Amino acid sequence: MTDGSPVIRVMIVDDHPLVRSAVAKAIAGNGMAVVAEASTAEEALVLAPQVRPDILLLDIALPGMSGVELVRELGPRLPDTKILMLTMSSADRDVADAMRYGAKGYLTKDLSPEALVRSLRASQDGELVMPRRLANRLLARMLRRRSPLEPSGEDLPLERLTARERDILRLLADDLSDRDIATALTISTRTVESHVSSILRKLDVRNRAEAARRYRDRA
Repeated sequence: MTDGSPVIRVMIVDDHPLVRSAVAKAIAGNGMAVVAEASTAEEALVLAPQVRPDILLLDIALPGMSGVELVRELGPRLPDTKILMLTMSSADRDVADAMRYGAKGYLTKDLSPEALVRSLRASQDGELVMPRRLANRLLARMLRRRSPLEPSGEDLPLERLTARERDILRLLADDLSDRDIATALTISTRTVESHVSSILRKLDVRNRAEAARRYRDRA
């Protein structure tokens, strides 16, 4: 039931139908409505400007273009839409990149349905929504470096990576094989191998283990 306030219009971008269904169920009857869904960033690029939702919920690990790239593309086009990340990743770099490109909040998929509803309402009211543990880590990063959202000189090698290469490096750091990464990102194993070779060259490391360690050191 609503209190007479306008219904908050939500769009969900996630490649897992079960996640989209669970989010729709969680917000139903709380003054919110899912007005559109997309399973890829490419679909969202077309649909979101047409729908212009109040809130856009994005996963980071999407097939094709990543959620972070999508924030960068859609943010300037949808100035009145609150873009929130809803993802499994809690890596500092993912949080920083998403916020740098215009996300208004960063939520992880382990939050309860009630917490999701509260976060969506808070975001619509203009608050920056983020789990306390991530906010504390981001603050510590800000104190440790010049800015949590801008790379310092020591970060330059990782900044040379494309968004897709950072997706793959993150999964490498989680000890996934090339085949598992290909499945997760819906790309071919050969494409993963090509990206891994590029990552090793750009980071100037000898093998996957060193690349993964470089990522963990910066996360």
